[in-house]
Amino acid sequence: MTAPPARVAIVGGGLAGIAAAVALSEAGIPVILFEARPRLGGATHSFERGGLLADNGQHVFLRCCTAYRGLLDRLGQTGNVSVQDRFDMHVLAPGGRTGRLRRSALPGPLHMLPALATYSLLTPADRLRAMRGSLALRRLDPADLRLDRAGLGGWLTAHGQSEAARRDLWDLFTVAALNVRTEEAALGPAAMVFKTALLGRADAADIGVPAVSLRELHGTAARSAIERGGGEVRLSAKVEAIEPGPTIVVNGARIEAAAVIVATPHEQAAKLVPVDAAPDRDRWSALDASPIVNVHIVYDRRVIDLPFAAVTGSPVQWIFDKTRAGGVRGGQYLAISVSAARRWIDAATAEVRGAFVPEIERLLPRSREARIRDFFVTRERRATFRQSPGSGALRPEAATLMPGLYLAGAWTATGWPDTMEGAVRSGLTAAGLARRHLKEARP
Repeated sequence: MTAPPARVAIVGGGLAGIAAAVALSEAGIPVILFEARPRLGGATHSFERGGLLADNGQHVFLRCCTAYRGLLDRLGQTGNVSVQDRFDMHVLAPGGRTGRLRRSALPGPLHMLPALATYSLLTPADRLRAMRGSLALRRLDPADLRLDRAGLGGWLTAHGQSEAARRDLWDLFTVAALNVRTEEAALGPAAMVFKTALLGRADAADIGVPAVSLRELHGTAARSAIERGGGEVRLSAKVEAIEPGPTIVVNGARIEAAAVIVATPHEQAAKLVPVDAAPDRDRWSALDASPIVNVHIVYDRRVIDLPFAAVTGSPVQWIFDKTRAGGVRGGQYLAISVSAARRWIDAATAEVRGAFVPEIERLLPRSREARIRDFFVTRERRATFRQSPGSGALRPEAATLMPGLYLAGAWTATGWPDTMEGAVRSGLTAAGLARRHLKEARP
């Protein structure tokens, strides 16, 4: 008789832990997932506020995010997201200026050149230099370790990109993807983003957005999938330590497992993983953080007809219509996403309102006549690690020196920046290592 598969313990219920748990459950391996908070989803979660269902922040994905899209499929949520047929981004600027970047029907990487050539927010000379810069960027190898130590800002300057081009073009993508401004970003992850998303396959950058709350998209669906596969989810269960065995300590109780996947933020992981298992834990625990702030405004009428828009030359960076997902009727619910938000992370709500409401009125004239029903701010102080020069060398691999103990999280060495795609890929990698460990450990 074949012995039943051993149980794998997963510490952390964010996307990395969810992806690992679902993958192992599908392979017939029992899992038990521990999450310290009373919900799943990690940095992608929702909460209720006076009848409004609000996400803590706006999260988008691209068609090239194959691992994340695969997870949505496993969770039965493909129908609850909307993906563009063709990359199409409206860009707003103060003074009524607008631009649009829409890919052509040409094959990659030529598909974006017509969009750059007609991008009205740049001068004709800057458009030409942007096209040349894009082709030069495509020739870089993101795996080259030297690029991790170099800065994107210096590279753009060396390749003729003006300050206006950096503000009105390059920052749009760098800040959104890396949560750091162009002048502070490492060249390696930036090259990876531009090559994979914008300068690779023609459809790679098509933008996907949730049509429902993140609670429904990730949390509720994930728990159902894990339990349907025979796994167990324990919420409000804080893991206090990990001991050889491996054994985890939860609320003072010791639970043995055949393998353990630590899928928490890197600061927490460094406190849990024994130093013998990760002698370099002090190094990767020193990864700096970069914040994201989201400004939520509910108007009594519609003020924008686009599902989303990018913004340049303003504290506002992205505007998303969250009316449907938030359950709002008879008005419009906008979420304004601000990455690399050190300026606003500690600002009082009144100060944020005093700055952002007038900015929205400058960008969206219809909002001047609308009444604000609700205004609030959500803050993710450590939304991502800071993807600045040298940060890539600090990211650890999934395997540790302790047999059966693995790391997961978008901060590990996934080859992707700190994104939902990176988180899911890390969970799948850790799950694969755990499966191999179980196979090798059995007679």
